[in-house]
Amino acid sequence: MGKVLVANIGTTSFKFRLYEMPGEQMLAKGGAERIGGPESPWRIEICGSEPKAGASRFGDHEAAIKHMEAAMLAGGLPSFHELAAVGFKPVMAKDISGTQVLNEPVLKAMEALYTLLPAHNPPYVKAVRLFRRLYPEVPCIGTFETAFYDHLPTEATRFPVPLEWQEKLGIRRTGFHGASHRYVTERLAEIKGRKDLRIISCHLGGSSSVCAVRNGLSVDSSWGMTPQSGLPQNNRVGDFDVFAAIYLIRDLGLGIDEVERQLSTNAGLKGMAGLANGDMRDVQAAIAAGNENARTALGVFTQSIRNYIGRFLVTLNGADAVIFTAGIGENQVELRAAVGANLDFCGLQLDPAANAAAKAVEAKISAPGSRIEAWVIPTNEEIVIARCAWTKLQGKN
Repeated sequence: MGKVLVANIGTTSFKFRLYEMPGEQMLAKGGAERIGGPESPWRIEICGSEPKAGASRFGDHEAAIKHMEAAMLAGGLPSFHELAAVGFKPVMAKDISGTQVLNEPVLKAMEALYTLLPAHNPPYVKAVRLFRRLYPEVPCIGTFETAFYDHLPTEATRFPVPLEWQEKLGIRRTGFHGASHRYVTERLAEIKGRKDLRIISCHLGGSSSVCAVRNGLSVDSSWGMTPQSGLPQNNRVGDFDVFAAIYLIRDLGLGIDEVERQLSTNAGLKGMAGLANGDMRDVQAAIAAGNENARTALGVFTQSIRNYIGRFLVTLNGADAVIFTAGIGENQVELRAAVGANLDFCGLQLDPAANAAAKAVEAKISAPGSRIEAWVIPTNEEIVIARCAWTKLQGKN
């Protein structure tokens, strides 16, 4: 037995869950936000005790981590020095995937992709090095978001670009949200008591993706090479014509740095709606206030999800189930209804009452006669990371 801390690191946030493995008992969870600001809200819950919350000034992530460790010590849990491992959910590294001990060669491979993942890799590399410095005796183990896509068919990895770009430069399609898609599809297989399922998994949140899964393995996804691709994201562009970007840079004079900034921070739902951010709740509030650009943004997002569902119905030769998960997928009743509308021709029909009742709970939301089932399954990426870290510690792949 051993304890695995799953650390989720953002630029200004630190969230965690502590598990006793291999029994998967969650011992504590919590986190802090707005790290580096004048006041950082924090919350910690030691299972079996009342949650504690407050606001402190955390100048950096180290201060937040130390605060959480002290709070857990006060609650009777051991020091972080006694952990079996710290588990991470890094996104992508050059020529490396799967579950890895995050040593310097692996971190260097993550640094090599800073241009592709400017919002993801830098804070993760910094956080891993921080944990390795604070707790040098504790292994840091990461399961890359790409790991669920390591066995994609070749046809699903290729871009129509010169062959040497793929073979020598590594330009190829992959996928992300791997831990989430893995969890919900495995959970549905557990519910159904069988693994031979064709599943279309819709992870819809601040960033979103759709994944096609057959017999527990990913066979295609909405992603391209980076998290800036696929569905429209909260503030990232999603699918976009590369020559439109070249035109903006070369002919319209925006410059490569400005185009990169706009496509990675001011695009997606935020950009289409013309709002300060692309949070779905704000988009829907703007629609209610009469913002037609926000209505269009929601329509583009919905249509993009439906397009990928249609594509994956062809890939899978039908489907046994469609899953909705993550913040939007688990909570937005109207969006699920819009995504599932007029699909009875392929055997998918939602039950309006079941759909309306399903908010952040595991539930079947398809109509009784629907040939394709629809499910809401809350995701649990953290337990997947803990499982993978524990398996790695046992010397298994």
